[in-house]
Amino acid sequence: MACDIVVNIDKPDDIVAARKAGHQLASELGFSLTDVTMIATAISEVARNITSYAGRGAVRVTVADREGRQALVVRAEDEGPGIADVERALEDGYSTGRGLGLGLPGARRLMDRFTIESALGKGTVIEMWKWVPARA
Repeated sequence: MACDIVVNIDKPDDIVAARKAGHQLASELGFSLTDVTMIATAISEVARNITSYAGRGAVRVTVADREGRQALVVRAEDEGPGIADVERALEDGYSTGRGLGLGLPGARRLMDRFTIESALGKGTVIEMWKWVPARA
């Protein structure tokens, strides 16, 4: 099983590749179809933000220990302009671009944990994870 997949995000087609990578790993780990879909959707949202705001970056999908449990971990990184107000960016309906402002708050709701670090002029790192099912 491929446990560490990195997809460079430079163009919209890369969003699909990142989504597929997450979908495949989640399926292999025994997540329910609902969870697999939620994970893939959350990956799409953070990858789309990279193309929309930073231009380029990367999404890493892996299995790691978090808080003493196995989790499917998605880490999205870019060196874009950063997010001026992270709290505001996590509010439904807030967008600095042309979007609906549902991407980051939606991704946060779809996953079990969600962290975001951003610095103006230095980029953004989002890490989100979903607990691996006990039966896996």
